[in-house]
Amino acid sequence: MYIKRHLEEAVLKRAEARGAVVITGARQVGKTTLLENIIPHVQKVTLDHIPTRISALNEASAFFSLNPPPLFIDEVQYAPDLFSYIKIEIDKAKKKGMFFLTGSQKYQLMLNVSESLAGRVGILDMLGLSMREINGDSFNKPFIPNIDYLMTRNKSSSKHDINIIWQKIHRGFMPELVANPGMDWEEFYSDYIKSYLERDVRALAQVGDEGDFLKFMTVCATMTGQMLNLSSISRDIGISQPTAKRWLSILETSGVIYLLKPYSNNLLKRTIKTPKLYFLDTGLASYLSMWITPDTLRVGAMNGQMFETFVICEILKSYYNAGKTPNMYYLRTASGQEVDILLCQDNVYYPLECKVSAEPSLRDIKHFQILEELSGINVGEGGVICMAQDLLPLSQKHKIIPVWAI
Repeated sequence: MYIKRHLEEAVLKRAEARGAVVITGARQVGKTTLLENIIPHVQKVTLDHIPTRISALNEASAFFSLNPPPLFIDEVQYAPDLFSYIKIEIDKAKKKGMFFLTGSQKYQLMLNVSESLAGRVGILDMLGLSMREINGDSFNKPFIPNIDYLMTRNKSSSKHDINIIWQKIHRGFMPELVANPGMDWEEFYSDYIKSYLERDVRALAQVGDEGDFLKFMTVCATMTGQMLNLSSISRDIGISQPTAKRWLSILETSGVIYLLKPYSNNLLKRTIKTPKLYFLDTGLASYLSMWITPDTLRVGAMNGQMFETFVICEILKSYYNAGKTPNMYYLRTASGQEVDILLCQDNVYYPLECKVSAEPSLRDIKHFQILEELSGINVGEGGVICMAQDLLPLSQKHKIIPVWAI
């Protein structure tokens, strides 16, 4: 069963403006299925198929004689020589929507795109299913916590049962798992990790011990929603910090994790410069950190971290699915004052906190005052994203924002 993806509109719009469209994202988030559904008339070749990959690697010029555009090339990063020929084809024909490319190894893919296809390609990021998509909600605007957005969202969204939200956070947002409720959760993620290690990790770097890399992934999963601490991670696993840094880059470029940058400002003294780490699928993070059921996760020690991870992912999806990239940060001072999320739009900074509680209080936004005290900073509306059922005022400027409002 195909679940309609909000990214469809952005893909078609990019195809009208560029010679090629690239969709990047982790394995099994639905890149191939999306294109198969919106461009069924376009010939598809996949470089996961070894004979096809060998042909593309050894005879790139002949490859396009047999596969003329318009063409959909899946996992295109496996044959980097194709990019120069794609450029030639686009420049020769001067047409739009000639190539549709997907890849699950973003660093390799974007390196070739930037070298060969600059100005000729539209680039889109894709994550797993959003709550909007799962619920069949057609609303597709990027999240911003101002009154206009929230009132519009309040009219279009349906409220969610807390238990159902935790079931979804635990199960994760991979399309295959969502579309097939009877699929075994543990088997899916066990196979997913095995495939990831064999296909992406080996291709991206020479990892001497895949067991150590799996331990590294597991430790990172337990740290989702926390500040990155490479020295602690490397010490726990028994690897060097340079190795930990390289392995972290593999997780990031293959779409497994997201690093939220810290906000810095010359007027703010002694702010933390370390990014925060988030897994891009809460189901994978739950599996790796061994939360076997939604109920144990909901009441467990990581419930706040996992809820915050879920919120970050839903915000990212709201932007990526609209073909945009959010200006999103977090703020933490050396004295421990923290703002979980800062969204910036049109030079206005919107502060947000994430709380598992359904009854947030003014104490939860006390650190927003850090921004209010800075001259030259335009602080917008904000609030606490939480498990409350209703959109309510929290102060004159800030609100209680139910998670369904994202």
